Amino acid sequence: MLAGIGVVEPKALQPLGAQPRAIGLLPAGGEHPPAAGRQRVRGVMADARGGAGDEDGAGQHETPLRMLSDMCRLQVQLPDRPVAVKLEHIELTNWKNFARVSLPIGQRTLFVGPNASGKSNLLDAFRFLRDICVSEGGGLQSAVKARDGLSAIRFIGARRNTRIGFRVTLSDGTADRWVYELELEGIRKDTRAKVAREYVSRNGDPVIERPDRQDQQDPERLTETAIEQTSANKQFREMAEFFRSISYLHIVPQIMRSPTLAEETGTEMYGGDLLRRMHAVNKNTLKARLKRMNEALRIAVPQLDELQLETDQNGAPHLRAKYQHWRPQGAWQREDQFSDGTLRLLGMMWSLMERGGPLLMEEPEISLHPAVAAHLPAVISRATRTSRRQVIVTTHSLDILSDESLGLDEAFLLVPGEGGTDVKQASTIDDAMALMRDGVSLGEIAQAKTRPKRIENIGQLDLFPR
Repeated sequence: MLAGIGVVEPKALQPLGAQPRAIGLLPAGGEHPPAAGRQRVRGVMADARGGAGDEDGAGQHETPLRMLSDMCRLQVQLPDRPVAVKLEHIELTNWKNFARVSLPIGQRTLFVGPNASGKSNLLDAFRFLRDICVSEGGGLQSAVKARDGLSAIRFIGARRNTRIGFRVTLSDGTADRWVYELELEGIRKDTRAKVAREYVSRNGDPVIERPDRQDQQDPERLTETAIEQTSANKQFREMAEFFRSISYLHIVPQIMRSPTLAEETGTEMYGGDLLRRMHAVNKNTLKARLKRMNEALRIAVPQLDELQLETDQNGAPHLRAKYQHWRPQGAWQREDQFSDGTLRLLGMMWSLMERGGPLLMEEPEISLHPAVAAHLPAVISRATRTSRRQVIVTTHSLDILSDESLGLDEAFLLVPGEGGTDVKQASTIDDAMALMRDGVSLGEIAQAKTRPKRIENIGQLDLFPR
């Protein structure tokens, strides 16, 4: 660990997120509160949702599969209380598909775009910040190495300015605004990354600013960020804890069905640790959450009658469910017999009920019936109203995007071009509001704006020439 990072003492500096609110889950059957403070046109703008419930106690495109093990072994611990800090805005420079992007982040945010447009890479920017701050197995150099080096992270079209940049704005629910800036560059004849700039401010007052005099005297210090060091981040440690609380969800059913595979590869973010997380909560919380999951699953999976968590003779946790069929008593099955869609839905619901920082969800519609996928925005909305957990989603699903509660300010359209991928908030599209007034859904607008050019020609390809 490096010590002695130059710290500027702002006046009356208070810890970030110093007054967390105890927020529980919305009781089943609760209604959405009415929109407040502004007019709506079929969900044109997302309303600020409120309410309280009962306490229940890689390259330029997708990340290569060969990096899965390195990226998943990081030990991410979710906090055991609601996170009061919110992510308000993020700016990226020279990050993978994106030359420059500036995104406001709300309680519910969706990224929509064609294949290889960079949806997963946007999520990976949040994961990168988390990986820097993870205590065990994390840090700047580990985060860069897990992504195959700076050359794989840097936007391929970067010319004059080749620095990779992040600028994140956080709020703790008061008038305070915190900003974290990080710029990275390479070291000549070295595979490691170097901190070209690191800056933290509170309401415009600087807390740290690097490089400082000590960095100039000892350039090796710049191979570590201040935010990853407990000896240097005392004045803004809650910011590091917030980044550390970010979690990623992309359930791979085969991993959930194979505890051995999950243990060997450390695939937490692909569902490998879901049963362990369920087993770790207290009995009352587990009972309450399983009850709510049961109620939802009885609707989505009609033949499912009961859901339980048990341990085997070796102490390993397992889910089991009773499926109704022609036998009067039904039949019990474990998670290794569940369908892909059931496993993905289980993982999604549990993760939404967990407390923590932003939850990144990768294409949650996979393996789900379209009618189930169409209600996911409502499920997410109910969960985030009470847990206050921000949810950031990538999707291709017309069913998800056709939900009338979605606002144009909640969706971002990714459009690839020669200069990289452009990201547009749906509310900034010229004719979007007029189209929605005429009854066109957000899904139809997104599909028209992001569909690949000449896609109609794909059906004319002769894949099997005679």
